[in-house]
Amino acid sequence: MSQVYIENISQHDGQVVTLKGWLYNKRSSGKLHFLEVRDGSGICQCVVFKGDVSPEIFAAADKLTQESSLRLTGTVREHAKLKGQFEIGVSELELIAATTQEFPISPKEHGTDFLMDNRHLWLRSKRQHAILRVRAEIIAAIRDYFDSHGFTLVDAPIFTPNACEGTSTLFATEYHGEQAFLTQSGQLYMEAAAAALGKVYCFGPTFRAEKSKTRRHLAEFWMVEPEVAFMDLEGDMALAEDFLSSVVARVLDRRRRELDALERNTKPLESVKAPFPRITYREAIDTLQKAGHPAKFGDDFGGDEETVISQGFDRPVMVHRYPIEMKAFYFKRDPNDPALALNVDVLAPEGYGEVIGGGQREDELAKLEAAIETHKLPREAFEWYLDVRRYGSFPHAGFGLGVERTVAWLCGLPHVRETIPFPRMLNRLHP
Repeated sequence: MSQVYIENISQHDGQVVTLKGWLYNKRSSGKLHFLEVRDGSGICQCVVFKGDVSPEIFAAADKLTQESSLRLTGTVREHAKLKGQFEIGVSELELIAATTQEFPISPKEHGTDFLMDNRHLWLRSKRQHAILRVRAEIIAAIRDYFDSHGFTLVDAPIFTPNACEGTSTLFATEYHGEQAFLTQSGQLYMEAAAAALGKVYCFGPTFRAEKSKTRRHLAEFWMVEPEVAFMDLEGDMALAEDFLSSVVARVLDRRRRELDALERNTKPLESVKAPFPRITYREAIDTLQKAGHPAKFGDDFGGDEETVISQGFDRPVMVHRYPIEMKAFYFKRDPNDPALALNVDVLAPEGYGEVIGGGQREDELAKLEAAIETHKLPREAFEWYLDVRRYGSFPHAGFGLGVERTVAWLCGLPHVRETIPFPRMLNRLHP
């Protein structure tokens, strides 16, 4: 008798196996108890027939409470009515630990605040299980893509002395007698690393202190940020579309069951293939105006605007060359129109908005110094960053992809709070 995991149970048809897990649900019918047991890899029906077990086991099965932990032994067999699905005919059952009180999350409807307060328990549900499995696949796909394309992983620090995009959205903290900030991006450090290793990426938590309550914002989220030496904006856009297409294809290939459990319509995701349509910021403004939106040159795009812009395409759309005044200090100006930045935002379809933001960095020392002054940033905090230009400057570009927005898009979720195990939002620090 070998312990098996539910996701592999079909490989043990006709065998006697042992399963360890938790009682997800239970129903009884005369001489039968139908136990739905989950083990972290899936859920399996375990049938306790009165004639196959001792009276003590049959009575114990009747008293099991939701989320009690169990050890079951029995024979794997194909479900009588559902071809391709397997169940276990139980011969032995051992209660490892009963619940000490009623499990608070039942099949009935619960409010969002209640579920978020009990997030540590809500994770056990079928829906959250599927979301977290998709999230894990996305993360694995991200790492595998860059690792297999010649990139070197370089870990960026969490504590930083300077802001990447201004101090208004930073969490400040005391650091041994001086002020430090929780990182909002590892990009600046990746630019330095690219001078050493050519093609690099960092992948870790980032923090934004903006007081936002939208469905797309978290105070703590995960971001992957590649940076490539001697790459321009065109190369950056080509990398972004190839990368994103690869991630989506892998999720469709390996997590179809989880997407089905989430009732995600996968047809729109199957269209996510390179090349992506590319439009300029000016063309995006024209699109908004034609749709009756009061947009004008110089306006930033929020969720509503991004939805209108992307709705004309069946795959992500790349919007490039925004006004330089709208962008962070490190963007390079378009040599053909210095009023524009060599940047790109990738907008996901179906109203999910920006999932990638990036572009080409300013590689001329004097222009970068002027940008730091224009943005009123503390020069001394960026001296190390300016050194990257002083000692063999080079054209380079990169981007950042937010994991949580990507999970929301691929899973078809209305809010990012379900995309991360323990979300941190404006008014939520617990559990």
